[in-house]
Amino acid sequence: MPFRHLLAPRQVTSSALAETVVLPLLLLALAWWLNPTDPLFAWASFPWPILGPLLLALRYGPMMGVIGSIVLLGGWLGLTGTGKVSAATPQLYFLGTLVLVMVCGEFASIWRSRVRRAETHARYVQERLDHLTRQHYLLRVSHDRLEQDLISRPVSMRDALTGLRELLGTDTAGPLPGAEALLKLLAQFCQIERAALYPPDTTDTPAGQLGAPFAFAPKDPLVLAAATEIGLCHVASDALPEHHGSQYLVVSRLRDLRGTDHGVLVVESMPFFALNEDSLQIINLLVGYYADSLASRDIVRPVLAVAPACPTEFALELQRMWHVTRDSGLPSALVVLTYRSRPVLDDLPLQWHRLQRTLDVIWHTHEDDRHALLVLMPLAGPAAIEGYLDRIDAWLTQHLGAPPGEFGIALHAYRLDATPATELLSTLLEDCHVRPAQRPVSTAA
Repeated sequence: MPFRHLLAPRQVTSSALAETVVLPLLLLALAWWLNPTDPLFAWASFPWPILGPLLLALRYGPMMGVIGSIVLLGGWLGLTGTGKVSAATPQLYFLGTLVLVMVCGEFASIWRSRVRRAETHARYVQERLDHLTRQHYLLRVSHDRLEQDLISRPVSMRDALTGLRELLGTDTAGPLPGAEALLKLLAQFCQIERAALYPPDTTDTPAGQLGAPFAFAPKDPLVLAAATEIGLCHVASDALPEHHGSQYLVVSRLRDLRGTDHGVLVVESMPFFALNEDSLQIINLLVGYYADSLASRDIVRPVLAVAPACPTEFALELQRMWHVTRDSGLPSALVVLTYRSRPVLDDLPLQWHRLQRTLDVIWHTHEDDRHALLVLMPLAGPAAIEGYLDRIDAWLTQHLGAPPGEFGIALHAYRLDATPATELLSTLLEDCHVRPAQRPVSTAA
């Protein structure tokens, strides 16, 4: 458990209730032992017993602090009732304690909420960073492979991923759709000779097989090491003991960006010189891309049911940001530009893509002569939306030489809120009169 959760627990448990009763009484008893004539230290330089309710308010919130103050008052009344203390009850002392406890508790609640929202924001940014890092390595490896093996390999990395994406969209049979296609791509790029893909909790029948069949050993050291490592493990990995005796060369878990395990890839045979860093990177990237595709299918399916032409990247990000907005209250928005086809506006989608922010995701769709440019703006508050609209309006005026309204261009902004993303997108497309469109024109992410 992180140290900050020890200082400020997220939930109030039975141990917290016991602490609320014990801590004030313990401090009062200690104060009475040190100063029997003035256990509350009301006439001392500092009233030490109020630290109990004060710490409870900072740790659990104002309600537990108030209960701690009541317990402290009850302990004082118990001392006076038994005759151990003859002083009168200092009413202003307890009133001041109650006010101080409520102020500190409210302060703690506000900062606990801010920290929770900051953690949600950080998790989302980290997820985007992981995705961008994976795409960066994918692009770099693809470029290197195209330069080195353009003649020997019949297809490029981009073609391989395109084919894998198409197969994932059409092959929906089995627990791991497109498993055979993935193994063929791995054989083509990494010279794998014998391998198999197994779904989670299945060791008998593989979802995909390459080469001669072989038995799967779930207790193999390489399989166990891959389950505890980041996902991919090979025979020369430092995670294995010196004499491990594994029968496999490479084992990779099919884990998406959220850490969900979709199965395992087991490679039993491949050429010695093919087992290098580049091949391992390609295996890791293709397997990771495949796992992300499996996860995205469930995430984007409701959006695609409403808008079949919606790009997967746009649908996935829309669902992600709706969940963030619903669970944490972090703002996001959809900005839409609508217009009718004119020669002067033919380059508008291309120019629009150049104006997007780093996190923005764009979808350009149309029906007949009506066009709509949708921009998903993650983590954009009212000020960011207003500034973006002003910048777009100024750019359109400069680019067209006249106000955009004279060319039939309209700008709309929709905030993501408690309304499900699918309903918001359906309403948006109907408002823009592009609902029947069945093909995306272009996307950018």
